[in-house]
Amino acid sequence: MNRFIQLHYLTVYPLSNPNRDDQGRPKSATYGGVPRLRISSQSLKRATRLSDTMQNDLRGNLGERTQRIGEAIKQGLIEGGATGEAAHEAAKKIADVFGKLDAKAEEKKQIRTRQLAFISPDEKKMAFDLAKKEIDGEPLPSNAELKKLVLRNADGAVDIAMFGRMLADDPDSNREAAVQVSHGITTHRALVEDDFYTAVDDLKRPSEDAGAGFVGEAGFGSGVFYIYACIDTALLKENLEGDLHLAARATAALAEALATATPSGKRNSFAHQTYASFVMAESGDRQPRSLAGAFLKPVTGDDLLKTSVERLIETSRAIDEAYFDDGPLRTKIMNLQQGEGSIAEIKTFLINSVRDA
Repeated sequence: MNRFIQLHYLTVYPLSNPNRDDQGRPKSATYGGVPRLRISSQSLKRATRLSDTMQNDLRGNLGERTQRIGEAIKQGLIEGGATGEAAHEAAKKIADVFGKLDAKAEEKKQIRTRQLAFISPDEKKMAFDLAKKEIDGEPLPSNAELKKLVLRNADGAVDIAMFGRMLADDPDSNREAAVQVSHGITTHRALVEDDFYTAVDDLKRPSEDAGAGFVGEAGFGSGVFYIYACIDTALLKENLEGDLHLAARATAALAEALATATPSGKRNSFAHQTYASFVMAESGDRQPRSLAGAFLKPVTGDDLLKTSVERLIETSRAIDEAYFDDGPLRTKIMNLQQGEGSIAEIKTFLINSVRDA
């Protein structure tokens, strides 16, 4: 059996600031008593969801996280011939299904929920169909009945199945995440550096002062980041209404997206388009474990990536030998430095693992 799939990545980020804190500087953390650069789990998951891989491979099976479902429904109704006022009222009734409406937005004739709602394609279609019935003269049922008609606790929305959702006003429609994604941290000591930059006014005359039109500071950093993800294949299948084929496709797309997608912060300034240099995929029924402990003592030396790979593999073997007597997990590795494996092989391994589960 292969209930749990675990993914381990080592990705080299060049000078960049992909995920900023409240001061606009790269996020950081102290680990093993030394400073590290950090990329938040939330930003990694968003980059994954919006990646070309997920969008192309899972088209039609991805949800939308928004406060503006009411406005989308209203626009659709108007495009279908409804008057503005009728469309507004019908869309308001339906939007309330996904959360309490924002009174301040209503004052501006906007239909928005107070919180972001993660909405599946099936739920969006049902919501629009019911709003259309209201426009056509068929009265809508009570809000409680509408929720039963619209909201699902399982369907074909892969990203909701993977990353879960919480609807404060309807906990029965919450979904537990089948995928856990760690914060990315550098395997070695890393500090935020500062870039002092200037912008020159192209129309400034030489006779004027020689100063720049604008000056500022921007933080950046670089390093080898360790990222870990764990997939509960049983829960993923349950969240997808038992669709094993879709669960397998989704797992393969997620693995590739985590290897190739990067958070978009300051991308135009640093062009941090980077792919994972090392990927290790594991499958089995054992209790999952992160290998972040491999880097509690920060990696040092002339080749941080090579040493990081060696540490990760050594730690994995040590855990297997200390805790289990049935040998290592089923594993597939891609290692760019060694010319070993490919992302296509990783995806095939994962698809077969999910189907075996």
